[in-house]
Amino acid sequence: MARETVLITGASAGLGVEFAKLFATDGADLVLVARREDRLRALAGELAAEHGIAAHPIAADLAAPGAVADLVGRLTADGLAIDVLVNNAGFGARGAFVEIDADRQAAMTRLNIGALTDLSRALLPGMIARDRGGILNVASMAGFQAGPYMAVY
Repeated sequence: MARETVLITGASAGLGVEFAKLFATDGADLVLVARREDRLRALAGELAAEHGIAAHPIAADLAAPGAVADLVGRLTADGLAIDVLVNNAGFGARGAFVEIDADRQAAMTRLNIGALTDLSRALLPGMIARDRGGILNVASMAGFQAGPYMAVY
């Protein structure tokens, strides 16, 4: 059986790094996506050397318009078929709704909802065709309950 390829968003810090370490330990090849290229390259190099896997760092701001389409295009161009998608990237803007910058709120919904949906929609057909794969959506409990100063989140 071919080695799995796992794409992890938000892979440059926190849970994203920990997911990368766990999948690398299991022998999966990785596609690491986040904004901070220096951290991605360092993590990819470390995990490739330690576990003998392929690790592809891709710097991208998935909150930017068109970023998901660009990422999917790059995956296709590089011949990378994704078996597991870990939708981990996200952020929350805290404050009074009318005081948080509208562009920041739009970026938050593009990342937390749009990128997750668009990546899942783009990668799921290949998983179904190969009859293998999965999607893990990482979420915060704060997204499921009302809280002060978190109207859009």
